[in-house]
Amino acid sequence: MKYLLLLAFSTYLMAQTIHSSASTYYESKTFSDSVQKEDGVAYGVGADIHYKGSAYKVTYEYANTNTKQPPLKEDLTTQKIFAKYTYKFSNHIEVNLNYINILNDNIAPTDKGVAYGLGLTYAFNKRFALNFTQYYTDYKDFNVYQSDFKIDYKNQIGAVKFKITSITKYISLENRENSLKFAENAQKDYLTSGLKIHSHYNHYHLGLGAYYGKRAFAIMNDGFKIQHHAMEFDRTYALGIGKSISDFVLRFQYIYQRAEELPTKNENVEVQTLRFIANYKF
Repeated sequence: MKYLLLLAFSTYLMAQTIHSSASTYYESKTFSDSVQKEDGVAYGVGADIHYKGSAYKVTYEYANTNTKQPPLKEDLTTQKIFAKYTYKFSNHIEVNLNYINILNDNIAPTDKGVAYGLGLTYAFNKRFALNFTQYYTDYKDFNVYQSDFKIDYKNQIGAVKFKITSITKYISLENRENSLKFAENAQKDYLTSGLKIHSHYNHYHLGLGAYYGKRAFAIMNDGFKIQHHAMEFDRTYALGIGKSISDFVLRFQYIYQRAEELPTKNENVEVQTLRFIANYKF
């Protein structure tokens, strides 16, 4: 019922807003050298709605992954909802509230996990801004605290607009030893950093990204991805291209990740993701 109310509220706002968008995406994943997973797909749909000084963003994701049986007893199915509210007090200060709910995970004990985030952005000018967001994730057997510090720099050279983002994440796991071997092989603390570049020329888009340093049970993508399975990632590389066509933006992304499956201490698992995203601006 609460999701129907949220959809109704979003529909009301759509009729009264400008520079907002609706989006959908499709992901295809393949796992190499995994002892648990083979391949899978994910589907997402959402909206990003701006109304006066507020911005509302919500995404629903459904995913299905083919698993190796044994050791697992069935294929993996997950459903998740992501939400973010941002309020702009002035040209310099805005706050963000994040919410994530793992509605269903039929295999991992992180089923029904909920995460919350609170952040503050300070923009020195139109080019340079800082954001700090603190997340708390509540799982049945353990908890995760995550602190994100992000620096955004925007500029333009000729007809090319670009944005460079530096991200540092500190992750701390609490009571991981109570997770019945699911997370007990994880480190207590992680520190990882990333760099993303997005450029825009006429109707074309190009994005590059990389993360270094180990991480596990991390919240990613500004609160719109959560890594809630027991995998410790140490490498992430991403490439994206896109094109604006009238009110649509079409994008294609390739993401490569290397990880260790923590319960079995299985190293050098490679995860390759192909993602297609379509946005409609209104």
